[in-house]
Amino acid sequence: MAGALPGSVDTAGGEVRRAGSWAATLTLAAITGAVTGAGVTAYELVTDRMLYERVLELPPVLQAILPAVGLAVALVVLRTIARGASPATADDYIRVFHRRDEQMDPMPVPGRMLAGIATLGSGGALGFEGPSLYLGAAIGSAFQGRFGRFFRRADAKTLMVAGAAAGVAAIFKTPATGAVFALEVPYQDDTAHGHLLPALTGAAVGYLVQVAVVGTAPLFPVSGTPPFDLRELGGALLLGLLCGLGARGFSWMVRQAKFLGQDHHPAVRVGLAGATLAALGGISWWLFGNMLALGTGYQVIERLGDPDMTVGLLAVLLVLRTLATGATLTGGGVGGLFIPLAVSGALVGRLIGVGLGLDTTTTLFAVVGVAAFLGAGYRTPLAGVMFVAEATGQPGFVVPGLLAAVASQLVMGDASVSLYQHTRRMGHLERRFSMAIASVIDAEVWTVPADSTLDEFLDSMLLSRQTVVPVVEDGNRYVGIARVDLLGAIPRDEWDRHAVGEVADVELPTARPDWTIREAVEAMERADTDVLAVVDDDRRYIGVVSIDEIVRLDEILARRDRPE
Repeated sequence: MAGALPGSVDTAGGEVRRAGSWAATLTLAAITGAVTGAGVTAYELVTDRMLYERVLELPPVLQAILPAVGLAVALVVLRTIARGASPATADDYIRVFHRRDEQMDPMPVPGRMLAGIATLGSGGALGFEGPSLYLGAAIGSAFQGRFGRFFRRADAKTLMVAGAAAGVAAIFKTPATGAVFALEVPYQDDTAHGHLLPALTGAAVGYLVQVAVVGTAPLFPVSGTPPFDLRELGGALLLGLLCGLGARGFSWMVRQAKFLGQDHHPAVRVGLAGATLAALGGISWWLFGNMLALGTGYQVIERLGDPDMTVGLLAVLLVLRTLATGATLTGGGVGGLFIPLAVSGALVGRLIGVGLGLDTTTTLFAVVGVAAFLGAGYRTPLAGVMFVAEATGQPGFVVPGLLAAVASQLVMGDASVSLYQHTRRMGHLERRFSMAIASVIDAEVWTVPADSTLDEFLDSMLLSRQTVVPVVEDGNRYVGIARVDLLGAIPRDEWDRHAVGEVADVELPTARPDWTIREAVEAMERADTDVLAVVDDDRRYIGVVSIDEIVRLDEILARRDRPE
């Protein structure tokens, strides 16, 4: 291996790791965690303690109006300071994670964090963990770029994952949850386990920095004791199934809210979202004497043990919270979905527990609902279970929480609140399938006019040495594919009297220029062909995609990816 320094060989990756680089990796992960912990602590103190706690002291009318103001400020900040960046935070981490040669863009970070402060500090119905995870990932990505000499190409996301883990660990005071969530959330059915130790290191250090300032008290107070019997276990399984269905609906709502936010002028979007939040806040105050529909939702969980929270009120509050989250997303608010999912799960759990008479004196089912709903929504069952143990200080809730989380996954299907998750880690060839079809389009393939005779068609095939030829008309309008074996349908002595358009296969599907390689391969398999013509919206011919070109691309890129 030319130019390699002495070190230990990584047989899986075929690369040489420098001596001592693993110690450097963990040291950098710890530094990433410390800087992230400090940043998240400052962010929480400003957003929650300095802004939102003061908002809660204002008259109800102002509390209801302020989320709209926060959304307007967030919009301006995103368009100016963040230079037109989207409100995405956790989704941006997932998106960049799956792009091998891309790191987090540092330019939008200040703007997105300020927009998050405006959204959450004014009472927007999202969570703190989105900006916290995003900040940590951006810090880790910056350190990765600065100290890239310590890392192999395969480890290009290590510090980004460590920073994301530190962000979640710090904001929730849950180090294990932070590490597990950062590893689970990029995939629906897999984990990024290659980054486990750096993630744990970053999460642990980020947590220590946070609790050194704000203390170690559990995030959520719970009542009752963890012991349970078969009745509670059966109820946990039922609750898990219901939470899975609820999470599917929540995921659909999130996607619709994001798409709706893209279809309207920003001013109209913010106005409608703000008016909706104000109305929901007013209803909440009328029913509960508190703005439970707005804000992060921590107050909701604190109220779950209140005996006055009947089944009807719990159901109404669940609807109000869901609508408030959707309105905040539609308005372009910056924040996370971790806590909105957790709050929804707590409400569903308490609703089922009280409704079935299984949980009238404790909050067991509320805690179990958090694990199930959160685990299903983000497709992170381990993080959901770990979160209820760490955030409540009651590890005895893990067993029913685990059962409910598994049950919720069974009904979740392939739905998720994130648009950028992959189902599982992809192999070498599978990663190529996610590339754009443009990388394998052959635009140099000869074409033949549809009115050419079969004799002329055969001559063109002999000259081009092609086995298939796209047939076009009116200059460049695609008609079909002609092959030598199709000539057998016409007697040889009549070839000069028949046009190639008569024998072209017009039933084969065509590919679109915005497809991925995977979509093209799937279309080929369905049609039992090894070549597809690529056409635009007007059926204008662009080129062809073939299995041979796809295989050749994989060989080229595989050679390019090998270390020198």
